[in-house]
Amino acid sequence: MKRLLIALAGLSILTACATPTPYQAAAGDQWGFQESQIESNRFRVSFSGNSLTDRETVETYFLYRAAELTLERGFDHFIVAQRVTDAETRIVGSGRDPFYRPGFGLHYRYYHPRAGWYGGGDPFWNDINYREITRYEASAEIVLGHGSKPDDANAFDAREVMTNLGPQIVRPEAG
Repeated sequence: MKRLLIALAGLSILTACATPTPYQAAAGDQWGFQESQIESNRFRVSFSGNSLTDRETVETYFLYRAAELTLERGFDHFIVAQRVTDAETRIVGSGRDPFYRPGFGLHYRYYHPRAGWYGGGDPFWNDINYREITRYEASAEIVLGHGSKPDDANAFDAREVMTNLGPQIVRPEAG
């Protein structure tokens, strides 16, 4: 029974890691939205997604949070200034070397029937795959305002943004 509980706990952790970042506040180093107040009506807002969250979703969640913050503070519209979407890309390997043992820094040698003695890494025997992982973060300073939005391409009506983007927002599962 104890093993079953441990296996289920491990599976739930893996499942949580295998989904795109939901719309949520960032906790510590985790992914989600953050904001900080710069002036009475100016904020820095950002949304950071994990490697399964695409760029469009990150930018949608960023705009939604900006609109939500605008209404929470009693304003009607916001203007986006200095908007940036950063991409962090890295290459990771998966698979395993059949002779690697964690904790040992020794080089090994082995005999391959077709090629003789080898050390280190045989490209035909080791099953290691490489893939590219990209994470996105959208951030900007926003200026909050009262009344109707100005005639500016960077100005957004907060209520319209929440109405139009609301159906695309995926919140964390209750658990």
